[in-house]
Amino acid sequence: MGFAEKRGDYYRARFWIAPGKLRTVVDEYGRTIKFKRKAEAAKVANDIEAKVRAGTWRDPAAGRITFGAFVDRWFGMQDLAVSTMENYKTHIESHLLPAFENQALGDIQPKDVAAWRKAKRDAGYAEGSIKTWRGTLHLIFEDAMDEGLIPSNPASVRRGRGKRAGRSRHRAPEKAVTDSLGILHIAERAALLSGRDDEFVLTVLAGYTGMRWGEVVGLEPFYTRREAVRIEWQLYELDSGKLHRCPPKEDSYRDIDLPEWLAELLAGHIARTQPKPCACHRQAYAFRGLGTPKGPGAAAGPRVADVARLAGVSAGTVSNLLNRPEQVSERSRAKVAQAMEELGYLPGGPPAASAAHWRRSGFAQQVFQPAATGWFPRKAPREACPVPLRAEPWPGTPLSGRNSPGRANACWLPIARGLTPHGLRHTHKTVMQELGTPQKLQDERMGHLDGSVQGRYSHVTTSMRQRLLSDLTGLWEAALTARKELSPRSPVGILDTLLTIRQ
Repeated sequence: MGFAEKRGDYYRARFWIAPGKLRTVVDEYGRTIKFKRKAEAAKVANDIEAKVRAGTWRDPAAGRITFGAFVDRWFGMQDLAVSTMENYKTHIESHLLPAFENQALGDIQPKDVAAWRKAKRDAGYAEGSIKTWRGTLHLIFEDAMDEGLIPSNPASVRRGRGKRAGRSRHRAPEKAVTDSLGILHIAERAALLSGRDDEFVLTVLAGYTGMRWGEVVGLEPFYTRREAVRIEWQLYELDSGKLHRCPPKEDSYRDIDLPEWLAELLAGHIARTQPKPCACHRQAYAFRGLGTPKGPGAAAGPRVADVARLAGVSAGTVSNLLNRPEQVSERSRAKVAQAMEELGYLPGGPPAASAAHWRRSGFAQQVFQPAATGWFPRKAPREACPVPLRAEPWPGTPLSGRNSPGRANACWLPIARGLTPHGLRHTHKTVMQELGTPQKLQDERMGHLDGSVQGRYSHVTTSMRQRLLSDLTGLWEAALTARKELSPRSPVGILDTLLTIRQ
């Protein structure tokens, strides 16, 4: 039982929180409450001890710990995947601590969280990102509640509170998808934009298997076979920009059956590119990035600026000589040629190794979105703009360099507005539904888990697999036929071969 304890000219209320552990009744600031009468102190002590036994008591001083101090302890207690820990760290350090670090947990109110969300929106952050950060904040407060530090979660959002019922204002748009011919067109354009066949194979593989982006860039040749690819690892891109080699999402290890034509396409790609181990993971990967790696792996050698400096001309004059020699005078040609010889300059620059891996944003902005929509997306300070093309040969040759829009005479029409690399995964799922593929086989290919009774009692058979592969082959053949009707040849080597051998 609780009791009153005489302390000078007042009484304090004492109660038991556990065998051998006494506590004193304090206010929300941790200061002892002084009672004038013994009976009053004893009653308060007994009432609180009853709450302790019922498990409903909360220490009013507990909420005085600052958000920053609690989060520091909370983060150290987490034992999650490296990718999750890295993401939590970024959310906390970049978006939560600047707003709440020095506030006591008990002082943070729903209105404070609402003001934080509004400030983030006003700063131009995407609603999806804000929702993710709020989710982390909600999780932190939930654990603080479990420890009895706060009575309620100020980051909770009551459903429908403060707004009319109906569709959310911030609901994401429906995911864009395409069809088999769209996949082929996008793959061809992607190869034209990158200047190599790799992106053709990558895009087709993603579109016809539904592999996640991390699984595609993390595909190791060791796990490719004639009849299937084995999903054993992925390269997960952390918020810090590093690529972490880890198991697939939710441990969705699986084999994805390949149609014979796709298996040959992938095997030919690997044989042609001869993947070598990357410096970051010491593993060989089926697909490599595009561009020159930064740092120690960057190529060394004389550049256009070095040639221009030695020749005493502008860099533009050197560029004109390499691309439009008729615009350069004989005297300047001789000076530039002599400078190139002295420096050992190679036209196009020194040979450079490709970057080890594609980054999601780099692939989307440089290759995929321009291929799918015909436009380069906005990237400050550059505004969104059409892909400049030379019309011949069809479907056009992308131009780059100085005044490329002025030299262009064509641009691409959009194939699928809003389509993203992840949209190819949605596309594959949609295609399987159109083909009537059994749900169990759909889940297997996508790496999804159906925990229902129906899912437990249904199984994938060999005939199901063969029927799906046959249907996918039919879609591919129809896409190639439709593409050949548009133009019998392609500037993309691997596609040109496929079109040429068709009757």
